Amino acid sequence: MPAATDKLLTPGNCAFVFIDHQPQMAFGVTSIDRQLLKNNTVAMAKTAKVFNIPTILTAVETESFSGYIWPELLDVLKQDPIERTSMNSWEDQGFIDVVKKTGKKKLVMAALWTEACLVFPTICALDEGFEVIINTDASGGTSPEAHNAAVRRMQQHGAESITSVQLLLELQRDWARKDTYQGTTDIVREHFGAYGMGIDYAASLVHDYGQRGKYPHKVNPSAGPVKKAS
Repeated sequence: MPAATDKLLTPGNCAFVFIDHQPQMAFGVTSIDRQLLKNNTVAMAKTAKVFNIPTILTAVETESFSGYIWPELLDVLKQDPIERTSMNSWEDQGFIDVVKKTGKKKLVMAALWTEACLVFPTICALDEGFEVIINTDASGGTSPEAHNAAVRRMQQHGAESITSVQLLLELQRDWARKDTYQGTTDIVREHFGAYGMGIDYAASLVHDYGQRGKYPHKVNPSAGPVKKAS
């Protein structure tokens, strides 16, 4: 692989970290539409699954304050979260041990809230020699100003920013990678709006999949359009 691509994310060089995607934390988010936030976070989790990337899931004060991790996220990751009391994950030794056990130096991190549970461990991880890529649209803050100020601060310390769709495309990169092609396009269809609609358009009209009977609702592809009863 050319040296110019060494800085890019690959399935083998990173781990994904999900911090505090819990109901009480989401209640306080105003920097992004909450349903869009959930959509992007679940898309990030599905991306990890398609590319077989190690994932770390952590929660804060689940039963006393924050509530359980979103079920849609747990349905994809299928792992128990690391339970903490600290706002800063990097002050929890159990969390640090799991991160280091992955053996990955690139951490793609998303959290609620940006101005606390993302910025604190990001600065600490950077100081310990990790590369941190923050997923800004799978994270949210209590105001746009709080979110944006935290993002700027992390970038000033050396973090990089990414979004869920960019994360997916950076890992796929080449459409000749057939092992992950279908999984990638499925995530696009399910989570990325106009882009996904474009794939549906190409599949149904450009590639004529509908006429080949590849849509389950088309019982008899040779029968032509349904006629209305007179």
